[in-house]
Amino acid sequence: MNGKPVNRLLIVLGTVIMQMGLGTIYTWSLFNSPLVDKFGWELSSVSITFSITSFALAFSTLFAGKIQEKIGLRKLTAAAGILLGIGLILSSQASSLASLYILAGVIVGFADGTAYITSLSNLMKWFPDRKGLISGISVGAYGTGSLIFKYVNGSLINSVGVSQAFLYWGLIVMAMVLVGSMLVREASVESEEAKTGSKTQTTTSNAAVPVQMNYTVGEMLRTKQAYLLFVIFFTACMSGLYLIGIVKDIGVQLAHLDAATAANAVALVAIFNTAGRLILGALSDKVSRLKLVGCTLAVTAASAVVLSIVPLNFGLFFACVAAIAFCFGGNITVFPAIVSDFFGLKNQTKNYGVIYQGFGIGALSGSFIAAMMGGFKSTFIVIGGLCVISVLIALTMNPPVSKKAEKEATFKAYKRTA
Repeated sequence: MNGKPVNRLLIVLGTVIMQMGLGTIYTWSLFNSPLVDKFGWELSSVSITFSITSFALAFSTLFAGKIQEKIGLRKLTAAAGILLGIGLILSSQASSLASLYILAGVIVGFADGTAYITSLSNLMKWFPDRKGLISGISVGAYGTGSLIFKYVNGSLINSVGVSQAFLYWGLIVMAMVLVGSMLVREASVESEEAKTGSKTQTTTSNAAVPVQMNYTVGEMLRTKQAYLLFVIFFTACMSGLYLIGIVKDIGVQLAHLDAATAANAVALVAIFNTAGRLILGALSDKVSRLKLVGCTLAVTAASAVVLSIVPLNFGLFFACVAAIAFCFGGNITVFPAIVSDFFGLKNQTKNYGVIYQGFGIGALSGSFIAAMMGGFKSTFIVIGGLCVISVLIALTMNPPVSKKAEKEATFKAYKRTA
């Protein structure tokens, strides 16, 4: 901006570095058992930490856009990186569950979500004609970070112990987010829309959306589409996050695999989750995004039903796990582009932040449903039913048309016939 040429590839690189650092929080399951062994806490009590992290991550997205408007993207992401690092570093000194919940849960989650949604939304604004692909690169980097640090954090825990591992993890992640924040530049929606050379944003099969109509949060919440998108996103997130949290246990209890073989499903989930983000993100620029989401939820529903009622063997178990992980990764990637298709890019951070609450609620709901329904199988039946409902919504829903856009379209039609 300011008349200077901008190297958008550097912005992509900075965002990727940040997202990889932010995605490391998905290695949390590695810390559960070592913390139990060291402090004697209940495993269920320790594992709640990640649910708190996920909820705080989603909750932070409600405020990230407003903070960005006041201090700018670079300062915000740098501050979030510092706070994230401090939360992890101080977790190395945690000696009670309460301190772990606050530090590794609330603080780490809030910092992670703030940097995640602002850097993702900003990158999409730099590439308004390739939103699906760009979202796939950004969110895919988040998944790649979790895959790489599965081995980094695992090695740290084995070599220096679980508490010191938090210290080194925090230092590494802080450095990654700070470096990434130095490379990004804040996009101006107006200038980026001008680059597309048209007032209407179209692709070969995604619905045309009037770019001049950028919905505020209040305007978005007055449309039925906002609530329908929330239902779909909640369903997609709950199915994926519930699977991530209990995949090893499913392998042992339902597929009757030994613990070592079932543990391989953790790596499988990370690989297919990342693949779904990259492949479906790029594909969503070429086909209808909502129909693509409908297809992924149909696959998820079928996989959930198989996990709940079909006797599982090695191959069937891993096929269902891979399918759900792939679809979950793709849905997480495609949804930011859907929200911008429906409600414009200008207020993307705030608008997507509202829809993104489906992630936080979804992270908690799977466990609550399992507790109420009595286990894995009944929970997957519920997930399958919700997926079917969401498929129907996705295949029948259309983008909102504002009264302003309707008046402008009517006026243009009148001028053409006059």
